[in-house]
Amino acid sequence: MTGTLLIENGVVLTMDAGRRVLEGASVLVQDGRIAAIGAEALAVPPETPRIDAAGMVVMPGLIDTHAHAGHMLTKGLGGGSEDWMAITGRIYAEATDPEFWAAEAALSAAERIKCGTTTAALLFGGGPDIMRTEAPDAAEAHLAAIAAMGLREVLAIGPNRPSARSVYRRHDGKSYDEIAVSPDTQLTVCAALLDAWSGRDDRLRLALSLPVFDAGELEDDAVFALSRRARDLAREKGVLLVQDGHRNGSIAANDARLGLFDGRSLLAHCIDLTEADRAVLKRTGAKVAHNPSALMSVYGRCPAPELMKDGVTVSLGTDAAAPDRSFDMFRNMFQAHRYHARHFCDDTVLPPLQLLEMATIEGARALCMEDEIGSLEVGKRADILLIDMRQPHLWPPVDPVQRLARFANGADVDTTIVGGRVLMRGRKLLHADEGAILDRAESAFHLAMRRAGRA
Repeated sequence: MTGTLLIENGVVLTMDAGRRVLEGASVLVQDGRIAAIGAEALAVPPETPRIDAAGMVVMPGLIDTHAHAGHMLTKGLGGGSEDWMAITGRIYAEATDPEFWAAEAALSAAERIKCGTTTAALLFGGGPDIMRTEAPDAAEAHLAAIAAMGLREVLAIGPNRPSARSVYRRHDGKSYDEIAVSPDTQLTVCAALLDAWSGRDDRLRLALSLPVFDAGELEDDAVFALSRRARDLAREKGVLLVQDGHRNGSIAANDARLGLFDGRSLLAHCIDLTEADRAVLKRTGAKVAHNPSALMSVYGRCPAPELMKDGVTVSLGTDAAAPDRSFDMFRNMFQAHRYHARHFCDDTVLPPLQLLEMATIEGARALCMEDEIGSLEVGKRADILLIDMRQPHLWPPVDPVQRLARFANGADVDTTIVGGRVLMRGRKLLHADEGAILDRAESAFHLAMRRAGRA
């Protein structure tokens, strides 16, 4: 329980069904939820803690629907994307331990708090071939670190591809053992983790991830069996099924062969889709995480505006903070606009309000959490940002929606609140030592580099 907090005198951007913008308004938080919103002063006892939001926009926390755990400590490695992926894969499989995943999680959480991302969906690993789910300890370490930082997260755990060479190293001091990893064992570990974390912390949820297989791969008996088992496990546990990298007919192939998708499916990237792919998304209610700054958006295009016209839920993701980007969702809003405006040669594509929707209420809908987060409404979780609008790049003081979507960046976030708990105020973390987080992450990074032979 977090008690009572009154945020007053701000411009409240509700993102509710009416998309109301309330000038000089207040938001009352009680026990982690929004108790009242009003353009007039709210009556509270004089001893109620208050935040004066004059000169600020009060808005819902941002929601990043596709990222990766681990990437915060692989920035700047290699000479290009292919080199980076090879190096990162080796580090994840051969050079990490639970402390690496805990230190990286705390660092990732600190960046998200400071740029206003209150909820994120992360794959636990660098991709479908290097998921660190051969045992539960790494995921447990990550989740414990995120819980301590106070953020909301959906962590997607899952198996590698059956064709992957999956030999991991388990380190114990200066020695290690090599472990052959099988997708079946990984799914067993995932099932145990799903049970262990069900209801443990209302800010943390687990999802199940599955590699993307194309039509040819789905004819392989091992691939088909793995996919069917993952599908059934996700539905049995009532969790999201997350996939990373759909493109060019893969959605239609998985639907035809497996009936893989439903309203609890979240599909990342979705580039160069066929008409059959788009029809499956529309029919099944599967959701899309669009990542305009990702490498896959260089290789092909996600038809995000067209999908939204079809009634498909499309949210925004960062694809995590490596090799060449950040967790800043404001940057991704701007990039999404330019990405599609350039394609259509039309700068009216993805107007400011729609971009903010993709980063808030549509993100919540993609995670099946729209009844809890994504907008400022009475009864919802109090995940709230205060954006300092009194800055040269955000002036003059007109149309807060346009200023946020076009000109703001993560450094403009003054205050971050999750579940009514103030995690950052005046850009200072209140419950964590930022210097200690950086030092811990640096130590974990250097140890991993030595183990990987890159010291």
